Amino acid sequence: MRYFTKFCNYLVEKNVTLQQPVIHYTKAMRHLLTILLFCLSQLSLSAQTRYVDLLHFDLIGKATTHTLTPYDRLPDTLQHRIRKPLWDLSRNTAGLSVRFRSNSTAISLKWENLNGFHMDHMTDIGVRGFDLYARQSDGTWHFAGVARVRSGKEGNSIIVKNMTPEWREYMLFLPLYDGVVKAAIGIDSTASIEKALVNDPITQQPIVFYGTSIMQGGCASRPGMAYTNILQRRLHRACVNLGFSGNGLLDLDVARVMASVDASAFVLDFVPNATVKQMRDSMMTFYQIIRDAHPTTPILFVHDPIFSTTSYNQSLRKEVTEKNETVDSIFAIIQRRDHHVEMLQGTNQLCEDSEMFVDGIHLTDLGMMRWANLLEPVLRRMMKE
Repeated sequence: MRYFTKFCNYLVEKNVTLQQPVIHYTKAMRHLLTILLFCLSQLSLSAQTRYVDLLHFDLIGKATTHTLTPYDRLPDTLQHRIRKPLWDLSRNTAGLSVRFRSNSTAISLKWENLNGFHMDHMTDIGVRGFDLYARQSDGTWHFAGVARVRSGKEGNSIIVKNMTPEWREYMLFLPLYDGVVKAAIGIDSTASIEKALVNDPITQQPIVFYGTSIMQGGCASRPGMAYTNILQRRLHRACVNLGFSGNGLLDLDVARVMASVDASAFVLDFVPNATVKQMRDSMMTFYQIIRDAHPTTPILFVHDPIFSTTSYNQSLRKEVTEKNETVDSIFAIIQRRDHHVEMLQGTNQLCEDSEMFVDGIHLTDLGMMRWANLLEPVLRRMMKE
């Protein structure tokens, strides 16, 4: 349309009309054909999408680079050492993101998932899709669009289009409950794409999270709404997500991985999965592995909240109460000798209206926002101290 407008402006400038002599009309037609050919060439160029491998850019949110593939979360040395369910979940890209900048008018993505998973209580975009944020002039991150998924493992989606051709900084969040085999960012054929200029989030001394399915992202509607990703944007600090659905069972090998990270804070949210026996057997050792490597780094423990289902399921309520009492008793021992630990308070208050759940346990986007709201001021204070 803008090229047709240019042609119309040209006719006005030259004062060419159909009532003028034929020679002028013929001359105008020659100009019209020239401009139309130019328009077609420009449309052809803009229709072409140039793809750049995602691995050209830095992956944010990894505890280690010594992984089987760049998109895995745990080191390759653990493949035949840890439990298979834990290893399989570690190949999900929960919490991983990529930063880049571009002046393209459109951003698209083509990719191949590891498994092509689908779940009945979570959107496919959250499970195996991607979402994109653009950095604003005031430093905040603004949602720009999603890469929609189709059936099968392969996807190709335009995330955002019809933008002005100006340089912007972007952050792309990867799938929460599936892995990535390969992925590439698509831009206009005449545009440029580069590594990010701004160190946001700060990648040095990330916050390292350990936990269960909710931490992994269940059941955010899209990857950017997982609460660790929300916190990454708000705190402008990289977050390492070591949430493993149903498998936050205090595996000591995971504690050793966490201890290898020069973190600004550690968050331990294992109570929803770990049994009373597992906490009694392993909680102190798990904590001590991290503390021995980081004598003064803040460690935040988290209760199992009273979820909406526990208001009716008395067996589950009893189980949650016993587990919270167990973690409290062990934490009291730790706190007597360690002044850099804290137990997160207020988790039950988040659940009082019961409106933050998909299935009575896993969180909606509202629940993820509430969880981030609760954690944000506590982490800010602990890291500042």
